[in-house]
Amino acid sequence: METHHIILSFHECATRYGLSETDVREFLELGLLHAAPDTPNALHEEPDHVALLARLHHELGLSKDSLEVILAMRQRLEQLQQELGQQRARVRQLEVFLRGTGPMLDIDLR
Repeated sequence: METHHIILSFHECATRYGLSETDVREFLELGLLHAAPDTPNALHEEPDHVALLARLHHELGLSKDSLEVILAMRQRLEQLQQELGQQRARVRQLEVFLRGTGPMLDIDLR
């Protein structure tokens, strides 16, 4: 899956996502967002990530401190889903091989 990063000013975050500059600075301090390297008062992020943070914080009322836990759990869930997909592919290959109808291919599990 391809990801796209953009540069967003703190002001754009307020306009697009309803995050105040204070919110953005606190998210930066918590490591939930990343500052743009060559642009002051700006972020280098995936737009979907900023939107997710804003939604979790504002719409669901989650505290900024709890967002780190939620995002870590989300990342782990995505990793487990990917691993499950790989294991299912291996099982399908093994079933085909055991039936004698095809070659066994090596799947990289990393």
